[in-house]
Amino acid sequence: MDPCALRDFATELAREAGAELRQAYGGAHALERKSAIDLVTETDRRAEALILERLRARFPGDAVLAEESGVHESAPSPVRWLIDPLDGTTNFAHNYPFFCVSIAAESAGRLVAGAVYDPVREEMFAAAAGHGATLNDTALLVSSIERLEDSLLVTGFPYDVREHPERHVPLFQAFLMRAQGIRRDGSAALNLCYLAMGRFDGFWEGSLSPWDIAAGVLIVREAGGEVTRYDGGEFTLDGLQILASNGRIHREMSDVIRLEGNRDR
Repeated sequence: MDPCALRDFATELAREAGAELRQAYGGAHALERKSAIDLVTETDRRAEALILERLRARFPGDAVLAEESGVHESAPSPVRWLIDPLDGTTNFAHNYPFFCVSIAAESAGRLVAGAVYDPVREEMFAAAAGHGATLNDTALLVSSIERLEDSLLVTGFPYDVREHPERHVPLFQAFLMRAQGIRRDGSAALNLCYLAMGRFDGFWEGSLSPWDIAAGVLIVREAGGEVTRYDGGEFTLDGLQILASNGRIHREMSDVIRLEGNRDR
């Protein structure tokens, strides 16, 4: 399947699901807890159902991994869709305007298309393997910052932070003392897109799920950035850790993590 065609369909799906989020945003939400700090709303489920219905109609044989409903696979398929219908649910539930829809496609295990849509700002980030990344059809390029001390970084605290603060807090403190600044705003997908366009220079986080980051990873790579494991090794979607940067500060960030003992999973 042509990566550009998959990207275009992903953007259609993200925009349609984003309209559901935007319509519900600002109102009261029926909340459920998957864990102490992991929420789900009726809007998550409604947006995911819309995406799945459209996917089944267009590509009925494709495999799907979706945040709320899990694996959908009737037969082996070379294409797999990774869907997060609402990345930033806690933000959404509190009517804090930083959340998105994230949709990616793999072909034979390789990320080939992705779309991340912020319905509040009406920003559509998209990428197709080998064809670059865009924001509302304008080409993206990572920042030119050369030093960690001049960098604005972003991260998140995983849902197990209360049970295992030792995995996450020391690394946050280490980067806080070395970077120009750190932000923590609750959507890994948007964090990666902001990195791709130069709003951030580096990102790290552990204990993430494939649907959180699949589209963002491709967008960063297609914008000229670098994505690895914490130690600089090959990144995998199920590897539970991600280090992403503009490429120029990547080694410095990896060194900081190494010095801190790589406590994070």
